[in-house]
Amino acid sequence: MGGFFGTISTKSCVNDLFYGTDYNSHLGTKRAGLVTFDAERGFNRSIHSLERDYFRSKFEDELDEFCGNAGVGVISDTDPQPIIVNSHLGRYAVVTVAKINNLREIADELLAQRMHLSEMSANNINQTELVALLINMGNTFVDGINRVYQKIKGSCSMLILTEDGIIAARDFLGRTPIVIGRKEEHRLSLIGTDDFEKAYAVSSETTSFPNLGYKMLRDVGPGEIVRLRADGLEVLQPAFKRCQICSFLWVYYGFPASCYEGINTEAVREKNGKMMGEKDEVEADLVCGIPDSGVGMALGFAEGSKIPYKRAVLKYTPTWPRSFTPGNQSRRDLVAKMKLIPNEALLRGQRVVFCDDSIVRGTQLRDNVKEFFDNGAKEVHVRISCPPLVYGCPFIGFTSSKSDLELITRRIIRDFEGDDKAKLDQYATTDSPEYRRMVDEIARRLGLTSLKFAKIEDLVASIGLPKSQVCTHCFDGSSYDRQLGEGEFFG
Repeated sequence: MGGFFGTISTKSCVNDLFYGTDYNSHLGTKRAGLVTFDAERGFNRSIHSLERDYFRSKFEDELDEFCGNAGVGVISDTDPQPIIVNSHLGRYAVVTVAKINNLREIADELLAQRMHLSEMSANNINQTELVALLINMGNTFVDGINRVYQKIKGSCSMLILTEDGIIAARDFLGRTPIVIGRKEEHRLSLIGTDDFEKAYAVSSETTSFPNLGYKMLRDVGPGEIVRLRADGLEVLQPAFKRCQICSFLWVYYGFPASCYEGINTEAVREKNGKMMGEKDEVEADLVCGIPDSGVGMALGFAEGSKIPYKRAVLKYTPTWPRSFTPGNQSRRDLVAKMKLIPNEALLRGQRVVFCDDSIVRGTQLRDNVKEFFDNGAKEVHVRISCPPLVYGCPFIGFTSSKSDLELITRRIIRDFEGDDKAKLDQYATTDSPEYRRMVDEIARRLGLTSLKFAKIEDLVASIGLPKSQVCTHCFDGSSYDRQLGEGEFFG
């Protein structure tokens, strides 16, 4: 997916930029970049790979080279960024959180107009540079950003660092969040002089704000475009009517302390788990969450089912952080296993309910289940906080899957029907005969005593937004995917 952070201040922004960007590290694993702007020294940029190391270790030694009161940073799961551009709109830097499905089509169109693409990575088009080219075709930044909305199929949110502030533009259906924070600090220095700082920040996660002194101000709305300066906020384009924020943010991606649309991630997970636990008749001795994103759901499930919560499996964090993800798939599977350590003292002879966020390929959970039984578990029941993933995501790419057949559900459907696209609506319908057969087969292949998924209605209810405002495409294929230019978008 990816995440970004930007800040503009009456003081130096470098420390806030560094730590604020780092607080988005759980959203991406491939690359990171920082860029600052100083009126005298201009733009200063650095980009590093994160596939073998952590964000802080890559950038910490370079911090003294950055200066200025404004900057943006990005944790990217796609291309190297930020991109620095010199155009008729002025000199600027841009970062994106995007998944553009018609990238080649747009690139061919631009090349036919004798425009060029210079930023290539592993012979692939850099989608952030393509976004910059579309922006440059506009008469203004707002015009150019709307050209991006009109052209792309998928989603794209962005931050643009200009010589006159930071422009934040959220995807036109609001699939990925952008939040704004404000800081006003007045301190008396040791020599008795006043020290006053005023700053704004914009981020993918509210988690970035508290420890840096920012208070949550508001969300950027779908399709909304705002300009941040150190002394205030200017709305360049109001929010659109339609919203399709990704439900998987609350299920998996979001850090527990973060809020989207004013709704806290951990609160949603606990509520969802409680609703599931209240209806579940499973007989078990303890409930345990698969760290990290399964813990909130497990706490709620334990409350709802009246089964005690115990930490029967723990995540080893000192050397296996979220940000370390090897490029090799077999090594990724091994790392995923190495992070989790079963506690045999709590598992031995017990009937255990394990709560997890989702099942994608099933490889990691299958290996975990074997470990749980090998460490003495008598029964292993699994409860999943979202419905089965039946459809691939064309909007934010929450997995590295290159094909829908990497989903365990689609492989099972292929085995049952001879075609992985057959009867998808029936397999996605909770408690249909096809659904029950598919879930039973997943449980059999993973070696589970029992398996249940949250109902889509309960997930939406736990989020608390109307179903029409939440994207549930990966569960039921129902998302709204039309491009800008239809009157219903504008508020």
